[in-house]
Amino acid sequence: MIVQHSPPLHLTYCLNIHPGESWAENFAAIREKVTAVKARVAPDEWFGLGLRIAHQAAEELTASADLRAEALALFHEHQLYPYSINGFPYGRFHAGPVKENVYAPDWRTPERLNYTIQLADLLAGWLPEGIDGSISTVPGSFKPWITTAADTEKMVDHLAAAVAHLVALREDTGREIHLGLEPEPDCFLETTDETIAFFEDTIFTAGAAEVARLLKCYRSDAEAMVRRHLGVCFDTCHVALQFEDPVASLRAYRDAGIRISKVQLSAALQAAATPETCAALAPFAEPVYLHQVKGHAASGAQFAWFDLPTALEEIPGFTDLDEVRVHFHVPLFFTGNGPIGSTAGTLTPEFFQELRAGACPHLEIETYTFDVLPPEVHPGNIVESIAREYAWVLERLR
Repeated sequence: MIVQHSPPLHLTYCLNIHPGESWAENFAAIREKVTAVKARVAPDEWFGLGLRIAHQAAEELTASADLRAEALALFHEHQLYPYSINGFPYGRFHAGPVKENVYAPDWRTPERLNYTIQLADLLAGWLPEGIDGSISTVPGSFKPWITTAADTEKMVDHLAAAVAHLVALREDTGREIHLGLEPEPDCFLETTDETIAFFEDTIFTAGAAEVARLLKCYRSDAEAMVRRHLGVCFDTCHVALQFEDPVASLRAYRDAGIRISKVQLSAALQAAATPETCAALAPFAEPVYLHQVKGHAASGAQFAWFDLPTALEEIPGFTDLDEVRVHFHVPLFFTGNGPIGSTAGTLTPEFFQELRAGACPHLEIETYTFDVLPPEVHPGNIVESIAREYAWVLERLR
């Protein structure tokens, strides 16, 4: 939905909350779930879509002009406009173990590049005139998988090829689409400083040089193209997990000239490091998603665990820990359960002022974990819960 016109600000929710890897499943979710949310949130307005299109669905849509036209007809019928795609999960994202497989294939592979190009082509065919499009993607790779300089070079070359395609797409269609690498705990890009360094030392140098080679243009022009079409998907849950200030992080990217492609509004679990906390967190140690844990000590030291079950075993041995944060997306309106709270409090009035002032035109509510929330904290009906998240965000934006 259009929250404000100048500077432009669009709000959606990510459809990765609705299970489905095929386009038929995605189409049904839009027709049944999205329209129900729209009826509660913006019944008389055009309603933005944050699509999640898996590789299977992308293949189906790419192969069928009829399916693409049918989708466009559905959008028009219900006053829906897609402006963003979550291109992070390539394959299955529900109903079975995902864990670190969510990062595969990563940006070392042609599969990730080709999939992202498919998403860009689809979005270009659906974008309304005058609105740019965003695609969020894996932050390079899972950190343990990157072991050599050659691994990084492959990622940079594929990202440069994606930029070259987005440049050509804009020239051919007039639609501007940008790709956002989404820093995430224990990934190749994790912290704000790490991400800025990667852009400044590698993307704007070697990456721009590869774009110049592919498009046979000047190096300075290629760097401008990179800055226009490649940036960061700023997930507020992930920023909070690093114990970073989201306002300072947004400003750091801006000062470095790195585009914020999309802001995902989300919250992580947060609690004091006590025995009671470990017991309360145990029901969140579910088998589908990877729930990285970050700990902060009174001394200023920070600790990390790849997944919640391991953290729950080891945290009692870290007597100097004062706080833990868990990569488990909880509803933005979640106010806590016993000793457990959320990082939604890091989204301050100053943060929302940055958004209203033009930090990024694309906002996306991203709470995808309703299927695995423990029963004692599950808010109930999905459609009503999504509508409550919209109300939470809109109250703070307006």
